[in-house]
Amino acid sequence: MSSKRPIKIAIAGNPNSGKSTIFNALTGGSVSVGNWSGVTVERHEGRSVYRGHEVTVVDLPGTYALDAWTLDEKIARNFLVDEQPDGVVAVVDAASLERNLYLVVQLLEMGARVIVALNMMDIARERGLEIDVARLAQALGVQVVPTVGITGEGIERLRELIHNLGREVKAKAPLRIDYGPEIEEDINRIAAVLKDRVPEMERRWWAIKLLEGEAGLEIKDSGAEVVERVRAELAQRHGHDAASAIIERRYGFIKGVVRECVRQRTAISERLVLAERIDDIVLNRWLGVPIFLLMIAGTFLLVFKIGAPLGDGLGWLFNLIGSGLKSVLTAAQAPEWLGSFLSDGLVEGVSAVLRFVPSIMILYLVISLLEDSGYMARAAFVMDRFMHAMGLHGKSFIPMMLGFGCNVPAVLATRTLEARKDRILTILVNPLMSCSARLPVYILFTGIFFTRNRWLVVFSLYVLGVVLAVLVARLFRRLFFQGESAPLIMELPPYHSPTWRTVLRPAWLRTLMFIRRAGVVIAPAVMVIWLLARLPSGAGYASEQSILGQIGGVLAPLLKPAGFGYWWSAVALLAGVVAKEIIIGTLAAIHGENLNVVLQSSLTPVSAYAFMVFALIYFPCVATFAAIKRELGWGWAFFTAGYTLTLAWIAATVINQAGRILL
Repeated sequence: MSSKRPIKIAIAGNPNSGKSTIFNALTGGSVSVGNWSGVTVERHEGRSVYRGHEVTVVDLPGTYALDAWTLDEKIARNFLVDEQPDGVVAVVDAASLERNLYLVVQLLEMGARVIVALNMMDIARERGLEIDVARLAQALGVQVVPTVGITGEGIERLRELIHNLGREVKAKAPLRIDYGPEIEEDINRIAAVLKDRVPEMERRWWAIKLLEGEAGLEIKDSGAEVVERVRAELAQRHGHDAASAIIERRYGFIKGVVRECVRQRTAISERLVLAERIDDIVLNRWLGVPIFLLMIAGTFLLVFKIGAPLGDGLGWLFNLIGSGLKSVLTAAQAPEWLGSFLSDGLVEGVSAVLRFVPSIMILYLVISLLEDSGYMARAAFVMDRFMHAMGLHGKSFIPMMLGFGCNVPAVLATRTLEARKDRILTILVNPLMSCSARLPVYILFTGIFFTRNRWLVVFSLYVLGVVLAVLVARLFRRLFFQGESAPLIMELPPYHSPTWRTVLRPAWLRTLMFIRRAGVVIAPAVMVIWLLARLPSGAGYASEQSILGQIGGVLAPLLKPAGFGYWWSAVALLAGVVAKEIIIGTLAAIHGENLNVVLQSSLTPVSAYAFMVFALIYFPCVATFAAIKRELGWGWAFFTAGYTLTLAWIAATVINQAGRILL
């Protein structure tokens, strides 16, 4: 066998163990994203070359065990059983060794070739923990590498050990934990049933899994009766189910390993004492929510204080490009339609969206900072009481927060919710969370109508989205999903000092996706809008006599009670169904340099606010609609589209009519 053969490695680990950081360090930027077979859970796979070996790294979903009770566990277990990678890098939180080793033990019982990445060693040292790495490696029978993922400590050694797997061909004997005479006898009885069904190396592991009650291996004949009888006898002897008895024995083994390998040598560091004091404040039942709201408000203050001036500079540059292009085409005596297409259509439409990139980049930077620092999980705890009061599960807060960036990954993130009714409910209200694509609409309109308090007006829109989401969730729970939500049980990750890589890289990738949409989605949409604004021949460009004007004229009367019953506003909102950014691109393609003047002369501050509220609530974009359809089916997807459109019209109309009466 060639020493240069390709290697396939899986990355496994508990949530918040730094698994994704290790994955990124091993793969660099060469990462592909797809879906696991048969489910919408994302699959991350990266490739790299080390000393002539091509290494494929598969990032398994974060999981605490391989018991296949949850979707993440099932995906991880099935990958290891079906695809049998050359090895598994088990990422372990060194500061929480006992809990993290449970997954490692299961991997070793399975017979996987494991390398333990003892991650977050910096946190372990701060907690005064001294880990004897050599003794731990000997106790588990594996290679153990101390690492600090965010700084790169130990990554080179980890690459070297992965490389060595390419030269090893001998299978590793599974770890054998002594479960005691009675349970061992039960394991042997079930293993005898499996003698002609599974290979000898896997027989003990499958016998243990069947004894625990897992349905990963189907037995239809008399062997099934033997398995059930053995499980019942074990449960009767121990006073609880077989799985609990086995788990107790595993943790007994793990406690012994930890006792031999870990010492508390020094006092807890001042940094951890400071972290506890910070938690006393940010998790306080009275101060937690106001602090969270202040952080969100501060985000939008940054967006307008820093992002808006940068956006104005980009707008000036694009205007210069458009004017120069028009002058060049005029001098070259190019056809009038070509100049109109390039200058009035393409440049105006696309640039109207791209000028907001700095503001969106700042929004993503703040979200990345909150995630990487460890605060986001704490925000979920803070909001748990509020979420339950409104009928949502506490974990629903995380997908809802992700919705501030983009509703599509937010919809997919609901898979962390165990109960299907909680998952459906969270998906139904997620489109009410104001994604970054709506931000250009807010920036444009507040810049014209609310120049003094722009950030406060935008903040009110985000708060309105959250309030509507929880009110709608409460209504839907009463109508469709009776019963109490389960309590929130979530691990609080340690605080981290964010690094430029862990904050800037995710923010830049998200911003880059927004920019790509300008080429993939917005540019073609603007071209279609320009063409409809030019036809039929003889009609003035972007006039009510054009095809575009006629389409808008049909829809405009429906929007009149909301205060923006104009054909161009109807067309812009219709185009926004494809992607919310296109609302601005459409308005710019229709009105060009006169956009601000037209809006100011046609709308009042109240009707402008009503327009933004409508853009916030109505119809999820096509990508979000497709994500809902994949997760829940056509029925719930069309239901979401219908109720959001109705709610948007009602909310905008109430705001406009109330404003006319009161102001």
